[in-house]
Amino acid sequence: MSAPLTILTGASRGMGLAMAQQLLHRGGTLICLSRHCHDGLTQQAQAQGTALEQWQHDLADGTSAAARLRQWLQTQPAGTFATATLINNAGVIPPIAPLSASNPAALTQALRVGLEAPMLLTAAFLGATEDWQVPRKVLNISSGLGRRAMASQSAYCAAKAGMDHFTRCAALDEALKPHGAKLCSLAPGVIDTDMQVQLRSTDPDAFPDAASFAALQAAGMLTSPQEAAARLLAWLQRPDFGHLPVADVRLD
Repeated sequence: MSAPLTILTGASRGMGLAMAQQLLHRGGTLICLSRHCHDGLTQQAQAQGTALEQWQHDLADGTSAAARLRQWLQTQPAGTFATATLINNAGVIPPIAPLSASNPAALTQALRVGLEAPMLLTAAFLGATEDWQVPRKVLNISSGLGRRAMASQSAYCAAKAGMDHFTRCAALDEALKPHGAKLCSLAPGVIDTDMQVQLRSTDPDAFPDAASFAALQAAGMLTSPQEAAARLLAWLQRPDFGHLPVADVRLD
């Protein structure tokens, strides 16, 4: 019997790791694209008899990652998978500073990982699976900062805003096709990850909102990576997934 296929980026830590662990419990085939492999995922997959591949890629070079994904998908026999899903989760926050004081290389990396790579991987996924007669979905993990400007966050905000908008455009493309994929750029809420530690520990002179993030943590208002992962994966299973190409789990 055919089983689901999921491709997940940024799976080696934080919410991405939590999603990978939960997806392995569901069975099927999971392909993880991250800078580092995670031994725990390999051990879990072996214990559960679940198919797992971990591809080591720095998504600052999204072109090679997308080429590998396209080639792999094109070699899969028809009927191998019951569904196919791409989850673009990877992202980085460069050193927090006003745009005028930002490092050009750090800006470039943030935009390549956070926007360019998801676009390239989405293009490869949609193109290589276009003739698959199975449900196909793309879940882009966005952020409220893609919809709200914040000082000293130009690169991250721009990457997430771009992710939202290319998702809208691709959704329009797919709606014109007889078996088009469903897409959603979904904000997961505020999650207790290393990224949050970076935000709330930055000098307030460089990041005026640092105190706000510290207050969220102090008030216990941060979602755990495991809980956030469960909510995102539940959103994927909704019958109306893709009805809104840009959404927020907090507004459900």
